[in-house]
Amino acid sequence: MILNVLAVGDVVGDAGVEYLDRHLRALKKLKDIHFAVVNGENASGVGILPRQARAIFDAGADVITLGNHTWNRIQIADFLEDNRDILRPANYTSRVPGRGWGVYDGPNGLRIGVINLIGRCEMDSNFDNPFTVASRILRDMDADVVLVDFHAEATSEKGAMAYYLDGRAQALWGTHTHVPTADAQVLEKGLGFITDLGMTGPVRSVLGIKPEQAINRFLGGLPQRFEPAPGPCKLESVVFSIDTDRRRCVGVERVDLGE
Repeated sequence: MILNVLAVGDVVGDAGVEYLDRHLRALKKLKDIHFAVVNGENASGVGILPRQARAIFDAGADVITLGNHTWNRIQIADFLEDNRDILRPANYTSRVPGRGWGVYDGPNGLRIGVINLIGRCEMDSNFDNPFTVASRILRDMDADVVLVDFHAEATSEKGAMAYYLDGRAQALWGTHTHVPTADAQVLEKGLGFITDLGMTGPVRSVLGIKPEQAINRFLGGLPQRFEPAPGPCKLESVVFSIDTDRRRCVGVERVDLGE
């Protein structure tokens, strides 16, 4: 069968969560989506609260992935332990709550594996090597299809990971930078790849936050708690179409919505 997977870019703030709630179900129906993965690590601006995670699931997400802001809202710790459908990066080196990968039920008895990884270039150094961690997970994972959310800053690190996992995973997308890229492609051994999905949240913003706060930071002003910008929102995502019999991606399509 052709399995259509929707990967949704980083949700920013309550406005992003609300926009997702208004549009995700219709988008899934329009694109005949069988499985949806949403990155939610900025749902609270920086981090995610349990109520926001529940709202993202209610909106239609099958799995929520996180990133470098996982612990900015420590209230999520127990939720991560109790709910196997929300993942934090698998390559945290310290002993932290939650899990970094899982195998989920898909249509027709398919087993869908999802891995959440975080990069090390220009990020906190307290992460294990995402390449070796990915290989270790794949040795233990019993799945028909493997999907990877690679939350990383460097485009080179994301591209290298895609080629590293080509033939072992069917889709890999980058998150974290909040800017959609135009390099959707299928690699030689069948892995669908895009460097960054983009974001879901305020349009008139700097990566989802108030522009004046970003300007203040670059001008050397006093530190401020970032706040999501007001105004219209957008949803940026990618559909990966996977031939489950051949275990390879056969199509990668950007799907972006805006007000």
